[in-house]
Amino acid sequence: MIQSETLELLEWHRLCQHLATFAATKLGATAARHLKIPDSQIQSEQLLEQTKEVYRLENRLTTGLSFEGIQDIGDSLERAERSGTLTGDELLAIATTLAGARNLRRVIDNQEDLPILTDLVADLRTYPELEQEIHRCIDERAQVTDRASQKLGEIRTDLRRLRSQITQKLQNILQAKSGAVQEQLITQRSDRFVIPVKAPQKDAIPGIVHDTSTSGATLYVEPNSVVPLGNQLRQIIRREQAEEETIRRILTELVAAVKADLERLLAIATTLDLATARSRYSYWLGANPPRFIHREDKEIITLRNLRHPLLVWQQQHEQGQPVVPVDLLISPQIRVVTITGPNTGGKTVSLKTLGLAALMAKVGLFVPAREPVEIPWFDQVLADIGDEQSLQQSLSTFSGHIRRISRILEALGNGDLGLGTGDWGLGTGDLGLGTGDLGLGTGDLELGTGEKEIPNPQSLIPNPQSLVLLDEVGAGTDPVEGSALAIALLQYLANHAQLTIATTHFGELKALKYEDDRFENASVEFDESTLSPTYRLLWGIPGRSNALTIALRLGLKPEVVQQAKTQVGEATDEVNQVIAGLEAQRRRQETKAAEAQILLQQAERLYKEVSAKAASLEERESSLRASQEVAVQQAIAQAKGEIAQVIRRLQKGTPTAQEAQQATNALNQIGQQYQPATPAKPKLGFMPKVGDRIRVPKLGQVAEVITAPDEDGQLSVRFGLMKMAVKLEDIESLDGQKAEPVVKPKPAPAAVTPPPQSVPEIRTSQNTIDLRGKRVADAEYILDKAISEATGPVWIIHGYGTGKLRQGVHAFLQQHPRVNNYEPAEQADGGTGVTVAHIK
Repeated sequence: MIQSETLELLEWHRLCQHLATFAATKLGATAARHLKIPDSQIQSEQLLEQTKEVYRLENRLTTGLSFEGIQDIGDSLERAERSGTLTGDELLAIATTLAGARNLRRVIDNQEDLPILTDLVADLRTYPELEQEIHRCIDERAQVTDRASQKLGEIRTDLRRLRSQITQKLQNILQAKSGAVQEQLITQRSDRFVIPVKAPQKDAIPGIVHDTSTSGATLYVEPNSVVPLGNQLRQIIRREQAEEETIRRILTELVAAVKADLERLLAIATTLDLATARSRYSYWLGANPPRFIHREDKEIITLRNLRHPLLVWQQQHEQGQPVVPVDLLISPQIRVVTITGPNTGGKTVSLKTLGLAALMAKVGLFVPAREPVEIPWFDQVLADIGDEQSLQQSLSTFSGHIRRISRILEALGNGDLGLGTGDWGLGTGDLGLGTGDLGLGTGDLELGTGEKEIPNPQSLIPNPQSLVLLDEVGAGTDPVEGSALAIALLQYLANHAQLTIATTHFGELKALKYEDDRFENASVEFDESTLSPTYRLLWGIPGRSNALTIALRLGLKPEVVQQAKTQVGEATDEVNQVIAGLEAQRRRQETKAAEAQILLQQAERLYKEVSAKAASLEERESSLRASQEVAVQQAIAQAKGEIAQVIRRLQKGTPTAQEAQQATNALNQIGQQYQPATPAKPKLGFMPKVGDRIRVPKLGQVAEVITAPDEDGQLSVRFGLMKMAVKLEDIESLDGQKAEPVVKPKPAPAAVTPPPQSVPEIRTSQNTIDLRGKRVADAEYILDKAISEATGPVWIIHGYGTGKLRQGVHAFLQQHPRVNNYEPAEQADGGTGVTVAHIK
């Protein structure tokens, strides 16, 4: 009884109604409205897994899981089993249900990671042969088809032939007696073909009158010549009906033979629809899947930003107020939480929200809270919320509460520690709920004395798993006795229930936290500046009375409020001040925590951006390195091809061996310059090469090597616009290595040197620079680098255009120390659009 009362108090039926709107079938909606709460945690976990799998499945499907065609055929199956004959509509509904169930199984079987749903539909039998037989015999209008049987086809052929004969005869009569008929029309009355005849001329067409118009001016007559055909038609129609009945009876017997499998099919379809409704409702709520925890394993109840699902519905569909979420973080040792604070502050809503969250998790629904959602599995959710005052039963508010609390305690168990008679019960005697005001008597509040005293009552409870929700515990009677009763009741529940949440106005209950570590305080926040609650739940701080402050702000005379404060006492005022200070401190901490959270989020965002940029730079560097290597290899290949052409061209003329050797040497030099060097064994020093960046410690500068060291150990370097010659001992690498000393080669014996011969100037892609589209400043930098690395003439493509780029190139070449002279290229190489610079 108390279970059903709790569901009513928590408005569970309204949540079920909301859930039913997400069902796709009539069966699913009915199951949602009468949602059964599981009796074991295993069942709840299975339901949750179903919801999770449907949630994943619907996220993959473009149109969601379809239940098209599935209907409630339960009554039809019952009548088929009792030898009744099903109608065409009922048979057609069975066929479409079979097709819909087969489609569901096909969709689920096509997925790989849905073990619960796959196991659910594994034994689903959809009888395609029965579906095909029904569709063969019943058309889309639920009528028996001609092809259902040969006999029926012959009967309907005779019917069509006979109707044609009757129609032809009546048509002839209409033409012959056109003056006697009201209109040229053939109609039917009581399955008899008739024609409308004018009443004054009824004798012109002798026959049977089957009907008369409202005015009496028209008679619907079946001519005598057609009556025998009409009688014959009626007989054939009866034969047709009998044959249709036979066909439907045969189909009904086929259905009855597989009734058990069809009922299982309905149950599976309903289970799937209910799981889909839970998934869609959870998605609509923005809820997250809960995880059942075990508090004996020191796990914390975690429900952050928990919202009341009915208030969310009210906000979305009934233009309600925005829902203020609450945070419930309850340590494993806490058994009782007392919530204090002003009326209309949200205490009762917090109770109902937690109760509904526990029930939603049990039935396989997601909980409208932020991840992670961690909550115990409660075998019972018991509540005393609201006023049970009854004039008919002569119950006061206090009496109604006690009656309901008594039923809650009975539901927790009637053992040695239960409410009732016996040594430890709150039965008769000093500790009992006696007659009269139903308050506690004057005896001690201990649980027995002497040998029967219980040093640790909690040890007698093997596994209390109930959630108890009490609203205004101990209210409705004398404050002193009510407070004493509330303390005794909460201490009892701390021993017998997994968790108890109680709201109260009694200040004495706030002190239980400091006497027993199983108790915790919470309060609802109240904004004194606006005289309105914020509906936020504050943990660890008891609520304080705001009645006098509210009364003063609402205009009550100050002297009356002051007198009331003196009646309350200074101690209470000091306590309220302490609580106010704690609340202010908590607000400051929350503000700082929020600011810290913002800074943390910004730091995380910046870290992600920097990491992404670093990764992008690394990827870009790797890509550039790869592209450069490819470009170098292509350049080498191109140079080899060009030099091979030069050699062939020299061979066609009158070349000398020295010219061919020089071409080969040029090829090797290009290969050595651009091919990746083979990694050599590490040496103690380093030898600078052209293009390397080195450090000159004496000058404190980083320079670029523009000429290799000569036999005396001198080399030319450049930093900025300055160039200078330095010695190897005066430089070092960027990582601090000293240069290797130059070993002078031993003088070779004098040899007869052949007279020098001119080396042909050959244009290749390596000694050609394209400056078209560049600015003069950019072109000068490119030219300087190319000239410093060149060992022969350089072809500079600057194009025609306005001539400014050509003038800038010529001016730069004129003052460059390594340029001997320059001239326009040959007409075949570009003419005046290309300048050839000869290097010293």
